[in-house]
Amino acid sequence: MEDNLTPFLNPDAVGTYTQDTQRKVPGLAALHRMVTILLGEGAPAAAHILAVGAGGGLELKAMAEQRAGWRFTGVDPSPAMLDIARRTTAPHADRIELRTGTIDQAPSGPFDGATCLLMLHFLDRNERLRTLKQIHTRLKPGRPLVVAHHSMPESERRQWLTRSAAFAGDVDFDAKSAAGSVKAMAERLPLLAPSEDEALFLEAGFSEPALFYAAFSFRGWLALSGQPSTR
Repeated sequence: MEDNLTPFLNPDAVGTYTQDTQRKVPGLAALHRMVTILLGEGAPAAAHILAVGAGGGLELKAMAEQRAGWRFTGVDPSPAMLDIARRTTAPHADRIELRTGTIDQAPSGPFDGATCLLMLHFLDRNERLRTLKQIHTRLKPGRPLVVAHHSMPESERRQWLTRSAAFAGDVDFDAKSAAGSVKAMAERLPLLAPSEDEALFLEAGFSEPALFYAAFSFRGWLALSGQPSTR
């Protein structure tokens, strides 16, 4: 996990993160709107939302613009990424608390909902499960967690990652030239198949994982907090 997250600790390496992410993730603005709708189902007007992996602040900005009564707590292990988030969300700073760290540094809540966007694919299975369990303990019963990240069957990884790379590239994208970076990404990231992701939600104590977003190599799910896992 540490090796995968190390580049995000370098301010120079993440300087163009917000622009790059909007270019690389298909329908990012629509994804943020869908996330807000899903979190808002049954949420109080003054909901408190937890954002895990909130560096960059794009989802926080989008949610704050759509829900004037919500407040947010975001955690991220990268101070450099949180600096970007502070600039991105500056107009809504009075409703957003940002903390440096992992889920362990998040308040106990309980929260009315949580997000974990474009982050879980950096974590191996054990750390991913632990993170999901820790999010679960911080949610009110029956409240939603919304996630989105790279997820595809192992046999199809390079094909789907190549398609995502083509989406992020320009009109002159060359799949052969990109093969090396796609191969490195497929081997470096601890990617899981969609069925494995859904199994982890259940093991962490969530119920009813439902796919709501699919775009090339990316998948997004809604899951509801239930009884704490005994595993």
